[in-house]
Amino acid sequence: MSLAEINARVEKAAKRAGREASDITLIAVSKVQPNERVAMILDEGHRCFGENKVQEAAGKWPDFRAQYDGIALHLIGPLQTNKARQAMELADAIHTLDRPRLATTLARLAQETGHCPDLFIQVNTGEEDQKSGILPKDADAFIAEARALDLPVQGLMCIPPVDEEPSLHFALLAKIAERNGLKGLSMGMSGDFETAVALGATHIRVGSAIFGERVYG
Repeated sequence: MSLAEINARVEKAAKRAGREASDITLIAVSKVQPNERVAMILDEGHRCFGENKVQEAAGKWPDFRAQYDGIALHLIGPLQTNKARQAMELADAIHTLDRPRLATTLARLAQETGHCPDLFIQVNTGEEDQKSGILPKDADAFIAEARALDLPVQGLMCIPPVDEEPSLHFALLAKIAERNGLKGLSMGMSGDFETAVALGATHIRVGSAIFGERVYG
């Protein structure tokens, strides 16, 4: 599917929901994608991308930023505390603030450097053991804790369980965000981004629908 087709679908979904498409950021998830595919999307004018791993982002995006203006890089994968400094240097936003230790590390580094990317707190809406994220029952307290550390929390992120209706998880995330006065909702991927837009997503993370299936070598 072409980038233009994805943008058209976002626009239609926004219109159906009574929203402006300009209020929704399309993050093109370029993890494990060959540089040639990424360059094609850059050449089409898209500038917002997502990576899962700090190491891969570090090997890819400095060169692209030297060639293209206005790139915004979002880190959307689990973040180890020992990679936090590098992540803060590379990224404009981090979507996976998921535990107190990472929050204190980011706060310390922000104090040291005078800079911190926009942050989204990951909520484990499905309460899955294998997934990162703050449990819904603990979300309010963790949001307050992150704010007390002066971290720039912009919103929340979730990845619904693959075998459950995503709208239930998107609605739960939106409810938590609303009661905490957070505007950002990072939710929705290639298979369900239109549902996410209908339920208030401000950031959608779309990879394979834009780039094609990933090839893991």
